[in-house]
Amino acid sequence: MTLRSLTILLSIAFLTSCTTTKPEHEKTHFTELKTLLPNLKYDIRYNTNNNFVGSRINGYNASKAYLTNEAAAALKNVQADLNAEGLGLKIYDAYRPQRAVDHFVRWGQDPDDTLTKSTYYPDIDKDSVFAYGYVAKQSSHTRGSTVDLTIIHLTTGEELDMGSPWDFFGAISNHDSPLITPDQTANRNKLRKLMLKHDFKEYPQEWWHYTLKDEPYPDTYFNWVIE
Repeated sequence: MTLRSLTILLSIAFLTSCTTTKPEHEKTHFTELKTLLPNLKYDIRYNTNNNFVGSRINGYNASKAYLTNEAAAALKNVQADLNAEGLGLKIYDAYRPQRAVDHFVRWGQDPDDTLTKSTYYPDIDKDSVFAYGYVAKQSSHTRGSTVDLTIIHLTTGEELDMGSPWDFFGAISNHDSPLITPDQTANRNKLRKLMLKHDFKEYPQEWWHYTLKDEPYPDTYFNWVIE
């Protein structure tokens, strides 16, 4: 072997030893939830026009839901508890690519686009969505351990009445809102009790939103496409 060949081989070995896999560029740290929770139901509206933007969101090329492996394992325990009562989970959103968040921000900065106001934010001005925290430049969803969900009856697929629709921008969506009935409050509390039991934490402004307490990537905002 020539000295030049040996130098090239040593250089390659050095570069290989210094290369680390960046988790934001791969899915091996994530689980597609239906592969772990077979009787899970999806309603991935960001892959449709039925959402507060009014069009399919960038980064959603399939109606699938992913979470980090740790968050998915915790959610499986929630589902198991519900299944024992003939109930289950429906997922609205889980991992959310940063490109989707950027899409939300562009929408929020366009004052002329109010197509969905009557359905999703009838009681607030669009220019308030940032101040109220409904839209932000970074989302916990993008870290991969946050999920939007509700409870359903397994036999019918019917959702428990939570008092407000998912992704509704208004005070009635606050977890402890006084604007809902006792039965609706009980349904929200049922979901909250189970999620807290299995190591998630709530987001008080949105009854459907939970994040794994010890999320594995608290400082990483992923951007791979859902497909």
